[in-house]
Amino acid sequence: MTEKNLSPRHPHLTQLNKVVAIGGGHGLGRVLSALSFLREKLTGVVATTDNGGSTGRIRSQHGGIAWGDLRNCLTQITVKPTVASALFEYRFAGKGELAGHNLGNLILKALEDMKIRPLEALDLVRDLLHVRVGLMPMSETPVHLASLLPCGKTIVGEVSIDALDQLPHSLSLEPNVAATPELLDELRQAELILLGPGSFFTSIMPNLLLDDVAQTIQQSHANVIFIDNIGKEHGIAGTLSLNDRIQWIENRIGVTRLNGIITVPEERSETPSHIKTLRQDLSAEDVSYRHDRVKLRRAIEDIIALL
Repeated sequence: MTEKNLSPRHPHLTQLNKVVAIGGGHGLGRVLSALSFLREKLTGVVATTDNGGSTGRIRSQHGGIAWGDLRNCLTQITVKPTVASALFEYRFAGKGELAGHNLGNLILKALEDMKIRPLEALDLVRDLLHVRVGLMPMSETPVHLASLLPCGKTIVGEVSIDALDQLPHSLSLEPNVAATPELLDELRQAELILLGPGSFFTSIMPNLLLDDVAQTIQQSHANVIFIDNIGKEHGIAGTLSLNDRIQWIENRIGVTRLNGIITVPEERSETPSHIKTLRQDLSAEDVSYRHDRVKLRRAIEDIIALL
């Protein structure tokens, strides 16, 4: 479907000069795919703290940033499948050292080892896959997610945080790194900033833990919208109410900075008066807990009209 065909039905979105979507792999990829008609006007910002799966094995053995969610997003916004895109997404089978590794992760790691900036490496792959939507790592410096527990103990690593049986007292980055510089420029230019959907503690919050990102969003004139998950999240984050999640976000970007929320009809929490809340059916027909791209695009358009 072309941008020309979409414009009459999405006048608010097509009038925006810059949209920045922030999150992790699957959820952010869904948003970028839904809004891919915006092309260069759209930039995805991806958390780089993952330490599980193929990504975690690469990081533990060779260091570097987490490439897996960036690769996932690239795959979802590839407009036309090609041999190159299939190769980039190829996952090794068997029982050897390569088993479970994704070739795209290895390619991106190889570019990093060649002393190519992560942002430039992504741009090289975007050109290879003919992707016009922008994509950036939250930071180009290796970093892990850390959690302070109520007992005073600190644990490090997304895998360990996902396995928690109690809510963390706070989250932080280890070490405290700076954001990708170009990312801050994108946020300053943004007219719309989207947060989520995705794993709350391990996909959305890591981006907001960057002090320069949080401060730039706080000072921005853009509308900020949180896109909620469709189903209850697995793990300890699933015990958070919608208002709990709002408080975690606003603790980073400032109270009253969040302008809108897109959630499901079943979510009946009374949200703060400064936030416009849109409740709509967003489920895809094939997988009910995934956002349907057309429904999501329509919901974003609808909430912009309310702001």
